[in-house]
Amino acid sequence: MWLPVWFTPRFLWTLAVIALLLACSPGVAFFIPLAEALAAALALATIADALLGPHASQIVVKRTPPEHFALGVATTIAYTVENHSAAAVRVGVLETPARTLRFDADETIAAVPPRSRVTATRPVVPIARGADTLGALYVWYESPVGLLRRRVRIPAQGKIRVYPDLSAVERYGALHVRNRTIEAGLRRMKLRGIGTEFESLREWADGDPFRSVDWKATARRGKLMVAQYEVERSQNIMLLLDCGRLMTARIDDRRKLDYAVQAALSLATIAGLASDRVGLVAFAQRILAAQAPRSTHLPISNLTNALYDLEPRFEEANYSRAFGYLRHHLHKRSMIVLLTDVIDPLAQATLLAEAASLARRHLLVCVFMNDAAVNAALATEPQTVTQAYRYDIAVGLSNERRAAKALLERTGALVIDVPAKQLSTALIDEYLRAKRRALL
Repeated sequence: MWLPVWFTPRFLWTLAVIALLLACSPGVAFFIPLAEALAAALALATIADALLGPHASQIVVKRTPPEHFALGVATTIAYTVENHSAAAVRVGVLETPARTLRFDADETIAAVPPRSRVTATRPVVPIARGADTLGALYVWYESPVGLLRRRVRIPAQGKIRVYPDLSAVERYGALHVRNRTIEAGLRRMKLRGIGTEFESLREWADGDPFRSVDWKATARRGKLMVAQYEVERSQNIMLLLDCGRLMTARIDDRRKLDYAVQAALSLATIAGLASDRVGLVAFAQRILAAQAPRSTHLPISNLTNALYDLEPRFEEANYSRAFGYLRHHLHKRSMIVLLTDVIDPLAQATLLAEAASLARRHLLVCVFMNDAAVNAALATEPQTVTQAYRYDIAVGLSNERRAAKALLERTGALVIDVPAKQLSTALIDEYLRAKRRALL
């Protein structure tokens, strides 16, 4: 039940003292007049508080959320409190619960002098990706008397978006100072010879292959001209994201898909700096999102908007449909990064059959994330029956992962199997190694 005015703790404590005096009055007669005087003073002060307290229209509260919410990254929401009355007030602000946010404090309290403005902040931690809405603000304020608490509901609906955490890119290091790495593979290497990108024209010389003659230029200039090409180091990077039931499991406070999305966007950011073309296919039982590889910086923004609210589904991932989609739409040799978690033997069999054919034409990188709980169970010698069962299950899961990794590597695929928190950095490392070794 919502009441616009209620009593403060100060009022209730004073009332408790009066009740205590009345309870002790049979033994001490002096307590009766003292309790009566205190009750009269409380009544008068309460009336004065009701008459002199500022009106709700004189208190203005506005919320200012941060420009960017990132999953798991602590931030703050600011509240601007304006007091247009002639008396100082004490203001408390409560938020409507939000699905994607965890508020570390129940309320934000600020003391606001008369005719002034104060900014207060509240710590908040995003706990889920996606779009959400901040609801109404519930505000209470007290006059200096502090016996009555006036409560106001302020409509303040606002849409927010919680994006994946891309801090792994910053933790990886400042790329602008990694000159040797960039020159070794992150940018185009202008090597004359057989390539796909036109570089220049020159006159024909002994030893030049006949197929290199540019006949249109030869006709214009009246002499044999040879076209020179540079080897193109800008490549296609295709992110293949499993959104099926295996990605619904949680590691710590996040789902596996959250870690996968974070790693995918971190890689896309680095690949964008290298002028590589980045594309996306997100799938479960069907294709959920798809974007062709492109070489501009705009696809990074498009990828973020496509992935920030992507949710895992409690259905089997259809690897055949996803790989079939790639075979139909992806004709140039590319680096295909499959982010999944293959534990189920049935899923392993399907993936292995599809990966063998795909790895013959493309550079396939299969990215798994192992659960730290499994490693912890294996590292501890069981002492009880329950621990023995946990150990046995952990051994089975570990063996299945090891077998899946070995089988995939036989097909020619590269396999990354690291703890979830190291996924982004490990994937970026593998990408840079592939560029340096010219595996594409």
